[in-house]
Amino acid sequence: MMKRKIKGSLSAAAFACAISMIFTSCGNPIVDTDKIGASDLSALSRIDKDDSSSQAPAESKGDETSKADASEAESKPEEAVDSADESKEDAPVNSFGKDEPTEGTAVVHLACAGDNLIHDNIYVEAQKDDGTYDFSPCYAPCKKLIEGTDIAILNQETLVNDAFEPSTFPLFSTPTALGDEVVDFGFNVISMSNNHVLDKGSKGLISSLDYWDSKEVVHYGAYRDEADSEDIKTMEVNGITFAFLGYMQHTNGIFLNDGEPGKVVYLDEEDVIKRQIERPNNMSDAVVVSCHYGTEIENELNGQQITLTPKLVEWGADLIIGTQAHALSTCTYMDKPDGGQAFVYYGLGNFFHTMYDADNPDGKQGKSLVGIFGKLDVVKDFATKEITFENVKAIPVISHFEGVSWDTMWYNCRVYPYGDYTDDLFAKHMMHVRSGIQRSDLERSISYIPDEFLAYE
Repeated sequence: MMKRKIKGSLSAAAFACAISMIFTSCGNPIVDTDKIGASDLSALSRIDKDDSSSQAPAESKGDETSKADASEAESKPEEAVDSADESKEDAPVNSFGKDEPTEGTAVVHLACAGDNLIHDNIYVEAQKDDGTYDFSPCYAPCKKLIEGTDIAILNQETLVNDAFEPSTFPLFSTPTALGDEVVDFGFNVISMSNNHVLDKGSKGLISSLDYWDSKEVVHYGAYRDEADSEDIKTMEVNGITFAFLGYMQHTNGIFLNDGEPGKVVYLDEEDVIKRQIERPNNMSDAVVVSCHYGTEIENELNGQQITLTPKLVEWGADLIIGTQAHALSTCTYMDKPDGGQAFVYYGLGNFFHTMYDADNPDGKQGKSLVGIFGKLDVVKDFATKEITFENVKAIPVISHFEGVSWDTMWYNCRVYPYGDYTDDLFAKHMMHVRSGIQRSDLERSISYIPDEFLAYE
């Protein structure tokens, strides 16, 4: 059976964090001249390495958007290699002090999902007459995608807490019943590295951290203080130890006041990011880095994604999970300095939401509707200590919602595997009925997924 251990493994002395609180609009549009699509990944080697960090993106209404048994061939840490001459005391110890076998392999089935962006349509529909919530119908169509995973990572785009009333764009707050549901659904790792993490200031952040602390999950990407941010969050599954780090490009112009509880790390703090990524290489087998980057409602990569991502791999990242753009992007293997390969999901897009992107500047609508549910096998060879990613998949999912007008609450809000999304359902989708979106619009986004990774289940 799967064995999982959750812990924080590194601590550093706390020191005061002084940043100014600034309340502005949600920002100006990103301007990027260096963009790249799935069809031209070779251009990565030709892009100038100057970092083109960008301003916060503009946002529109509705935006912001069986635990598996190890196989017989898998070796777990406590399963010593058969040998009459070996004892526990003589067992090999790896670089971070863990006894483990000297041969065989271990496998962890990992999944990752993009922005779980809870608009008012979703929580209003989920609220029952007695005031409680039932979010289970929202996710039920995708249950089969998460079954059999050992680690399932979700980017929770909105603050889950009960200290504030539920609220929608532009300053989100989501009832804890939603958090209960995504945990029951199967997510056991929560990324909080996103631009809405300070929507309710320090109090909202700490309240959300309090909630996630009460659940059997690893959460990362937003912290209580400096010391907490340096306490690298880890999880051990089937003898493979994972470290989790998360960073965001911006927080919509909202910052923490001097002395307020809370800590986030921005993507332009490259010295901090480099140091933090390098440290888990001595305490884990695989370093997972969540990056909230990308140009809003764009499938193409922007300059920051192109220049920063190779640095993350050079510093020691093994799996990079991109979110923020609310539109899916390409994914690829990337060579590591040690001869191995990292894997990058540049942009998972939205997992579940009710964004309505019918007025994009390029005239292409519906790019926010389809996201990626990522799945892969993380394989450790105990003889070589090598970590590889196998059976990598990028499974399209689509957020469905129906409604009669812009000003009314929408209903039947669900997320479906795209492969199960029937023509009858599509005919009811509000963006098809009201804006005339076609299957071809959705499939244009899906075309950014390389064929070798595209799957429908």
